[in-house]
Amino acid sequence: MKRKTYQFGWLETKVRTDGSRIWVYRYRERDSKGGYVKRSVEVGDMREYPTEALAWKRTEHLRLLANPENANGRIVTFGALADRYLAEELPELRHSTGDSYRSYIENYVKPKWGEYPIYRVKAFPVEQWLKALDLAPKTRGHIHNLMRVLINSAMRWELIELGENSMKLVRVRGTSKRQNEPRTLSLDECHRLLAQLDEEPFRTMVVLDMATGLRCSELLALQWCDFQWQTLGLLVRRAIVDGIVDEVKTKYSRAGLPLDPALAEILWTWKGKSAFNGDSDWVFASPYHKGEWPYRGWGVQQRRIAPAGRRAELGSGIGWHTFRHTFSCLLRANGEDIKVQQELLRHADIRTTLNVYTQAMSDQKREAHSKIVRSVLANRANWGQRSLLPPSAPLTTQ
Repeated sequence: MKRKTYQFGWLETKVRTDGSRIWVYRYRERDSKGGYVKRSVEVGDMREYPTEALAWKRTEHLRLLANPENANGRIVTFGALADRYLAEELPELRHSTGDSYRSYIENYVKPKWGEYPIYRVKAFPVEQWLKALDLAPKTRGHIHNLMRVLINSAMRWELIELGENSMKLVRVRGTSKRQNEPRTLSLDECHRLLAQLDEEPFRTMVVLDMATGLRCSELLALQWCDFQWQTLGLLVRRAIVDGIVDEVKTKYSRAGLPLDPALAEILWTWKGKSAFNGDSDWVFASPYHKGEWPYRGWGVQQRRIAPAGRRAELGSGIGWHTFRHTFSCLLRANGEDIKVQQELLRHADIRTTLNVYTQAMSDQKREAHSKIVRSVLANRANWGQRSLLPPSAPLTTQ
C-alpha cells in the first residue's frame, strides 16, 4: 500500500489590481478520479508579512486543510488550531460572539499558547495563567470555555487523540459573581431622566427600553412590522450589533411581549412623526444614514443619555443596560411571579423546574408590563405638551 506523505505545499507572490503584493499558499488536492487539482488560498499582504518565514508561519493552519487524512504527520501547534477554528467555525457564530472569540484568541490565547504543540497545553499551567490574567472573573471564564471548545475541535479534526478534554480540570473561580453591582434607577430617577430627554426619538427609545427591558441590540433592531397594533403585542425578531443584523441571543429572546395601550400610543405618535414609517423601516432609523440603518446604541448613550443623566444629577454610569436592570428590579418590587419575570425578561437561565413545570398566564404578563408602563409614565405631564393618539390609530385600548 502506498504510504501517505505530509504535504507542505508552497508559497508564491501575486500582484493585485491595485498594485499591492500578496502571499498565496498553493497545494494539491486529490479529486474523485484519483488525480490531483491545484488549490490556492490568499495568506495576506506582504506589508503585513514582509518575510517568507512570517508567511509560512501564517500558513500552518492551511496545511491542515492540505492534509485532511494525515494531519498528525507533523506536530500541530495550538496557534494553528486556533487559526483553523477562526477560519472554519467562527463564521457560523453570532456576530457579537464571534467578535469576542476572535478578540480572546488574538489578544490572549495565541500570544501565550500559540507556539505550544496542542498536546502540551495542560490543565494546571492553563489554570495558573488564567488566574494571573488581569481580567474580570467572568471574562476569564469565557476564555477558559473557548479553550475547551478549541480542544474539542482538535479531537473532532483528529489533530490529537480522542479522550477527555483536559480543560474540564481547569478551575476558574468567581465567574458567576459580579465585581460591581449594576446601576439601577428608582422611579423618581426614571422620571427625572425622562424630563431631561426632550428630543425625539431618544425619549421614546428610553421609555420603550424602561418599559420592556429590551436589550439595546434588540431595541435598535425593531422595525414597524414587529408591532401588532390590533392585538397590542411586540415581536422581537432580530438584533443588531456594530451595524450587523443578526439573530437574537437565545431562542427564549424571540418570545413576544405585551404592549400596554399607553406605550402603544407613544410609539404610534412617533410613527406618525417619523420620516421612515414603512413596515420594513427601522423604528429608530437614523436620518444621518437616510433611514437605511438605525441609530448606533453607543452614540445615543454617550451623546444623549449620559448628558441627560448628568443634568438630572444621577451621576455617571447610566446606559442601556441600566434600563434592563431597572425593569427587572421594578418587576421584583411589584411582587410579580418569578415565572412572569423570566418570560418578560426572556431569560434562558431559570431553574429547570420553573422552565418546565411553571407557566405564566398571558394576562399576568400583560398586567405586570402595564404596571411598569404606568410607573414610568407617571410624571409624563412634566415632559411638555402631550401627543394625543390619532383617532384613526388601529389600537385596542380596552
